[in-house]
Amino acid sequence: MGDAKKKTEPIDTTMSLGDHLEELRTRLIYALAGLVLAAILCLVFGSRIIAFIERPYIHVMGVEARLQTLAPTDGFVSYVKISLISGLIISSPWVFYHLWMFVAAGLYPQERRYVRLATPFSAILFISGAMFFIIVVAPLTLGFLVKFNQGVLGIASRFTFGNYISFVTMLMLVFGLAFQTPIAIFVLNKTGLVSLEALKHSRKFVVLAIFIIAAMATPPDVVSQVTLAIPLYLLFELGVFLCYLSGRKKKNS
Repeated sequence: MGDAKKKTEPIDTTMSLGDHLEELRTRLIYALAGLVLAAILCLVFGSRIIAFIERPYIHVMGVEARLQTLAPTDGFVSYVKISLISGLIISSPWVFYHLWMFVAAGLYPQERRYVRLATPFSAILFISGAMFFIIVVAPLTLGFLVKFNQGVLGIASRFTFGNYISFVTMLMLVFGLAFQTPIAIFVLNKTGLVSLEALKHSRKFVVLAIFIIAAMATPPDVVSQVTLAIPLYLLFELGVFLCYLSGRKKKNS
């Protein structure tokens, strides 16, 4: 009895408000330091990163297509912006580790295990979401928008470098964060905040919420919204399935 009680009591997790703030400050410093180092590295290789990000544009517009700038500082500002976003993507394993460790600091010992397990998968999913947008979604979205401009409006598409970089980097972040869905569901379930039965019975509300989120987080075109909504729902189902497998394994043991 004494041993069982000892295992369930959060002796090592009790922290005052000051301790939580100090833990948050420390984790943020470490995370930002890693982000800054990665961003500096991306500044060095920025031209190669931009060439990779321009691939969807060239795929849609043709090999002779070139982005253009309208203001003297557009190129420099966009270069710095894409370096920062790329630095965040590259350093995401380090950043997510410290963010999840801050969350774990206030949990029970048995709950910390799930957070540590979620950390590497969280980074992998973030990178996968960003790459999914660049490789799959961006060519489809740009192709739809260019054809709409030409076929419906009768106008030519001439994208500026700054607008294109802003469009791509914003949606890279959106898709990267959206791909965190199964990890968030798994952690919420394992920490006892949401039950598996509640997740199963919430599907129809989840579908509605997903399409609302997709409409708010993407440009006002059907392609972007659908290509975000479908993966989001599949990731939700993946999260539910992971909770089911974990619960079944615990029950059998």
